[in-house]
Amino acid sequence: MPYVLGIDIGSSNTAAAVVRRRGATWARPEAVPLSAGSPLMPSVLCLEEDGSLRVGEPVTDDGSRTTRDFVHRIGDDVPVLLGGEPCAPQTLTAELAAWVVERVHALEAEAAEAIVLSHPAGWRPYRREVLHRALSDLGLRHVTLLPRTVTVAESHAARGFAGSTAVVYALGGNSFEAALVRRTPRGTYETFGTPQGLDSIGGADFDEALAEHARTVLARELAATGRRGAQAALRGLRAECDRVKRVLTVDLTADVVLTLPSGPARVPVTRAQFEAMIRPTVQATVDLLLRAVRSADLTPAQLDGVLLAGGSTRVPLVTELIGAALPVPVEVEPDAQLTAATGAAMAACQVVSPRPRQPPPARVPAPVSGAGRATIPAPRRAHHTVPGEPPPRPPVRVLPLELPKPSRLALARGRGREG
Repeated sequence: MPYVLGIDIGSSNTAAAVVRRRGATWARPEAVPLSAGSPLMPSVLCLEEDGSLRVGEPVTDDGSRTTRDFVHRIGDDVPVLLGGEPCAPQTLTAELAAWVVERVHALEAEAAEAIVLSHPAGWRPYRREVLHRALSDLGLRHVTLLPRTVTVAESHAARGFAGSTAVVYALGGNSFEAALVRRTPRGTYETFGTPQGLDSIGGADFDEALAEHARTVLARELAATGRRGAQAALRGLRAECDRVKRVLTVDLTADVVLTLPSGPARVPVTRAQFEAMIRPTVQATVDLLLRAVRSADLTPAQLDGVLLAGGSTRVPLVTELIGAALPVPVEVEPDAQLTAATGAAMAACQVVSPRPRQPPPARVPAPVSGAGRATIPAPRRAHHTVPGEPPPRPPVRVLPLELPKPSRLALARGRGREG
């Protein structure tokens, strides 16, 4: 059955979704199982001894052969060293994208009619160009790149959000971005204003806050086990804290459980305690969200909502602080970690079957300056991303994609090789 593919390569996990075409209509997006039935695959590449790349968490303790969070280094002239071999970050990202394309091709038994890959909202044309070139080198010549904030908006629109102007709040595992989006005459979304972002803040900070609390409470017990015993006990602490974080999104209490040589040790944590630990981090993201809104001189009354993406946005404190700062509807999907991927798949439908132009909305935000176009000031801080014009929409019809050709670092293929 004909289908289109959406891919989101995040700082922590990669997700993909397909939308199948049934005659002249499109079905709802469906997440693709990328790892043992899970729709999430860790955005990790490991160079094997035979020179192939393994996707997912490594099975070796040799950190020099493993790389993660390389997407945010795209465009950096300094290569990533993987097993002593220099690799361009865009090449590694393209390798991971190619692995997803091949996996979906195997599941669907045919090539996608169109592919949309999300990227950080503040990328300039240069970073999109180098990624396009790396994808093309692997045979992926017709991939559409769209800002993640746009694909998030497309996903919310597919679930019923009818607003014309919104601000997107995307909290990844190790990154955060916020940007304004608005509907175009064709019913799709585009970014405007100045996107705001930080590559050093994300849901992993919530896990670390819990982990630090557990280490402090159990300091005496851990010291009694000796260095090796403590290392063994703490090895799975971050994963355990991620589990507790998820539990606390629905329950008021949870226990962080560590296995010590003397038996299991429990550290009770209440939601109130957890929220006190992470409040400064969440508040920092809300401040950036407000800065994105102010960049276009908008007032809350001109917003139709705040659109959330990322698994950690399910934490109640996130919606609480956003709601206090912006008195507009705050929208979060049940599978918030898949929002960007499902939205990318919905955007891919428009590549194949563009919507007809719609009349302009009754209320359009006033431009900042110039003839109907907002001017974007230069960012004050280097780590804030700088927006460029949204990439142009591709041709109306895109031929089925060819499978990626083998690369210099051949991906591990065969049963059991992907993580």
